Amino acid sequence: MRKRSSTLTFTYNYSIITIRLQNKMNFDKVYFRYCLLYEFQLGHNAAQAHRNLCSVFGDHIPCERTCERLFSKFKSGDFSIENEQHTGRPVELACDELMALVKSNPRMSTREMARELQCSHMTIDRHLAQLGFVQKIGKWIPHRLNDDQKFTRISICSSLLSRRSDPEWIKQIVTGDEKWILYVNHTRKRQWLPKEQAPEPEPKGDLHPKKVMISVFWDYRGIIWYEYLTPDTTITANVYSLQLQKVAEKYHEKRPERKQIFFLHDNARPHVAQHTQNKLEQLGWEVLPHAPYSPDLAPTDYHLFCSLSNYLRERSFDDFDHLKSDIETFFSSRSSDFYAKGILELPERWSKVVDTNGEYLKD
Repeated sequence: MRKRSSTLTFTYNYSIITIRLQNKMNFDKVYFRYCLLYEFQLGHNAAQAHRNLCSVFGDHIPCERTCERLFSKFKSGDFSIENEQHTGRPVELACDELMALVKSNPRMSTREMARELQCSHMTIDRHLAQLGFVQKIGKWIPHRLNDDQKFTRISICSSLLSRRSDPEWIKQIVTGDEKWILYVNHTRKRQWLPKEQAPEPEPKGDLHPKKVMISVFWDYRGIIWYEYLTPDTTITANVYSLQLQKVAEKYHEKRPERKQIFFLHDNARPHVAQHTQNKLEQLGWEVLPHAPYSPDLAPTDYHLFCSLSNYLRERSFDDFDHLKSDIETFFSSRSSDFYAKGILELPERWSKVVDTNGEYLKD
């Protein structure tokens, strides 16, 4: 008899709660807990209770997992409904600790931070968003520079900066390098899709893609000479020396007023071989020093090839003639200002290396 009276009382309270929620749309957690306790006393399970509440209140109710936790609590004999008082650190203190943790190690995951601060990773996510933090992937750098390598970069850049007070000598720099050109330049991109829709699959690139190597030499006025290497040819000191001879002939043909060349190239083995050194001495070119692991100080890497890679993105070539025609279009379509910018900004880059104690430049 007592149980029936209790059920009647609960039915009456449940009706009042339902009317309040429907009329005032006041979706307080305590009201829902009363509803769930009523469902529990009716003998329903958590899934049934969740469906019943959904049919009345729609999506404005706790998730099924929350219902399951409350039903587990009721089964243990705890029928308390009101919000429990929680003791814990103030939000301001947690934010201060979180800021210090992020600054000490910005690569920590939210779960690692949660373990360190003894809270949930969802709390960490929420506070990081409130503090304006987002995850970003750092740019790849070619090498982790040690102190000696940084000192070498500083020394070389300082010597180049103090070389001449007349900036016109920069215009006499000739530079160049080699690059692989792929026939299929496919780049994976993120897709904007509805949350429930799966992204379109993308074919995986070939393990050994079809490609051709190009050697390019240029100065502040444009391309001097370039060639494609046959598939069975690799860059050796002998091949490189023959290329330098062709560059010298083309340079004097295109720039007859220029009598001196300052040659800038990286420290690849064929470039520093004794056979190559002899050829450069024979040509009368002065070779500018270049620090190891420093593509950020090589105009061909940071300027010409970077722009070429962007141009080739998503392009596919049916044959060599198609590829060759497109590369020629790229070289001819670049303005004289484009080539000048790549060379003439070298002093600014040298200065930045000195100012940042030899660190890589952030483009």
